[in-house]
Amino acid sequence: MTGVFIQCAGMDRVRDGQSTTAAQDGGFDACPSCGSTDLTAFHHQEAVPANSCLLLESAEEATTFPLGSLRLALCEACGLISNVDFDPELAEYSQRYEETQGFSPRFQEFAAALAKGWVERYDLRGKQVLEIGCGKGEFLTLMAHAGIGWGIGIDPSFRHDRVESPPSNLAWLERHFTRNDDDLVGDAVVCRHTLEHIGPVGRFVADLRAAIGDRTNTVALFELPDSMRILEEVAFWDVYYEHAAYFTEGSLTRLFERHGFEVLDLRREYDDQYLILEARPADGGVAAPWPVDDLDAVRARVARFRDGYVAAAETWRGRLAEESAAGGRSVIWGASSKGVSFLGLVGEHVAAAVDINPHKRGTFVAGTGHRVVGPEDLGEIDPTLVVVMNPIYVDEIRAQLENLGLTPQLLAV
Repeated sequence: MTGVFIQCAGMDRVRDGQSTTAAQDGGFDACPSCGSTDLTAFHHQEAVPANSCLLLESAEEATTFPLGSLRLALCEACGLISNVDFDPELAEYSQRYEETQGFSPRFQEFAAALAKGWVERYDLRGKQVLEIGCGKGEFLTLMAHAGIGWGIGIDPSFRHDRVESPPSNLAWLERHFTRNDDDLVGDAVVCRHTLEHIGPVGRFVADLRAAIGDRTNTVALFELPDSMRILEEVAFWDVYYEHAAYFTEGSLTRLFERHGFEVLDLRREYDDQYLILEARPADGGVAAPWPVDDLDAVRARVARFRDGYVAAAETWRGRLAEESAAGGRSVIWGASSKGVSFLGLVGEHVAAAVDINPHKRGTFVAGTGHRVVGPEDLGEIDPTLVVVMNPIYVDEIRAQLENLGLTPQLLAV
């Protein structure tokens, strides 16, 4: 999903370990959530693709795609991890942005249950819902089927031709959300996998609170990746330029509480990969803080990621080189952000990227130029190793391979 992007002032300096170093052009001079200047950089990659979900029509376009600098820093005050080199001018959120996971039955099941659960839990039947970063409209359509009365989706990458049999009680705006969109706010604001794409997250949540105004019964329903898992697993494939911010339970709740929200629930979903936050405006602008004290745990996991990153990449690079040396052929399954990051670091011996999204078939991966193929194309490749970019899909992928008569080894990241 996508969202609102606002140009930020240039960053002057950020602490890198024990030293202070000059930053690149653009980026942040303070934590974009709380404003603290106490930032500790712990991970740096130059020349990473500035976007990983765009449909690129040729290998040449893919290998000459705009690149950016990724420098992750931990805010010692609130725990947010951000890419302090993030430049929103490099981001493109247009109709060629292909973010949907909706072709997976496993994901469809999860999304449908979440939509139904939110409608029931917050009594949204017959009510108005705004979705910021609605993507191709799939989730808002699920909420319509679950009983909402009126829905508005807003996203510059929305495409009307991708909504099959659109419910008559839904409307779409092909642009970004701003604080002046207060007339769109109704009984709930939904925002899924969008907040992490926004550079000035503090400003965005402040704008959202301003747009809600005195409608204190309006609920804010957010879903985004859990970065504690990324750090713990040293999941380098889950770090990419598009994500300007990386949230944990603590940094997420502190952000919303700082801007006048009361957290109603906070939990992990989808095999503990996602954070689900449910909040509403606090009476009087102040609420009791949600009980999360995770700063020391975040610092420990930051150190784990920093110290294990090189070894993790070398392990995968070695495994793929070994497969190639033995005469095998490797592919990855998942040609979105995880796949782009994985290939950019260790993709030398990977033949192609597989994706079940038919709109991606025949396109090319940003940065490396790997060809994206559909499962039906694997017969000509006859892979001996399939690297699955999300373990939750292993059973689903194994079944598809069996139906194709293929029996490669499956390894999940």
